[in-house]
Amino acid sequence: MFDNSQESKTNLSELGEFGLIEHLTKHFSPKLDSTIKAIGDDAAVLKFDGEETVISTDLLVEGVHFDLAYMPLKHLGYKALMVNLSDIYAMNATASQVTVSIAVSNRFPVEALEEFYAGVQLASKVYNVDVIGGDTTSSTSGFLISVTAIGHAKKEDIAYRDGAKPNDLLVVTGDLGAAYMGLQVLEREKEVFKANPNSQPDLEQYTYLIERQLKPEARKDIPKLLKDLGVKPNAMIDISDGLSSEIIHICKSSKVGANLYEEKIPLDPAVISVCEEFNIDSTTIALSGGEDYELLFSIAQSDYDKIKGNPHLTIIGHMTEENEGMHLITRANQKLPLIARGWNSMDKEED
Repeated sequence: MFDNSQESKTNLSELGEFGLIEHLTKHFSPKLDSTIKAIGDDAAVLKFDGEETVISTDLLVEGVHFDLAYMPLKHLGYKALMVNLSDIYAMNATASQVTVSIAVSNRFPVEALEEFYAGVQLASKVYNVDVIGGDTTSSTSGFLISVTAIGHAKKEDIAYRDGAKPNDLLVVTGDLGAAYMGLQVLEREKEVFKANPNSQPDLEQYTYLIERQLKPEARKDIPKLLKDLGVKPNAMIDISDGLSSEIIHICKSSKVGANLYEEKIPLDPAVISVCEEFNIDSTTIALSGGEDYELLFSIAQSDYDKIKGNPHLTIIGHMTEENEGMHLITRANQKLPLIARGWNSMDKEED
């Protein structure tokens, strides 16, 4: 959890709530014109001229969404922002501000929280968003994180889940399944370490997968790319719970069906290799793994020429009439019902 065991550790009680907030946020200063007032008052003040405001909130809980046995706190701070910024980009909008709230137990010294906020600060710098507030409180059950992301877009540019139409092309960014397989590698090495604390894992061959799990990147580039290409998504969603779940979300919201072609699903060679090592079907991982934070969207067939050959985008299927249902077309040309087997935090049993 906190590796610098030889360094002095400051107890949270030494600073108190407001002292802790001031200490952790002293390096944050607003950079954007839309941020009128950030940290330091009862509420932040924002201004967006002539645009719609979009807001998304996510809650991350230790032991449910992350494991500090292998998740460095700086990476956790970075990832916490990615989870939320991805939702803003999935609306085809620009992210501009975030709030970060945490609840921590007294097993965390101030220095540990400094590591977490260093990750928050790095993410805010890379993605050009202002940290404008938040809250801190105590916890009796580990580390809890709540991030709210705020963005903006012109009304006509916003992409909802309910705009897909029959015959639309189904498009995905990047590649899928790497984050989940990175998690499997980390979980395996955790068990090896528990059995033999002197073991030193060799993770070099899994670098891409582990990075996709511990330090994902939200697709800030896609709204701008699509605008530059002259393409407006009819529907869009981010892939946080697995490809199948997200396709079903779009279909149900838009009242359409879908055909997804197995052979078109983009997989990194490292995913295929490690799936073979773990004896897991790579298509199943892409469909159900989650935490890829890529974007899934539908576009009119007339926009095909604008996106074909783009290295960031892959056409993986098309939308159909609602009564045709949602299906996976396998490499053997079998038509199978598409089932949502993505990760669900509510499925986790209590100890």
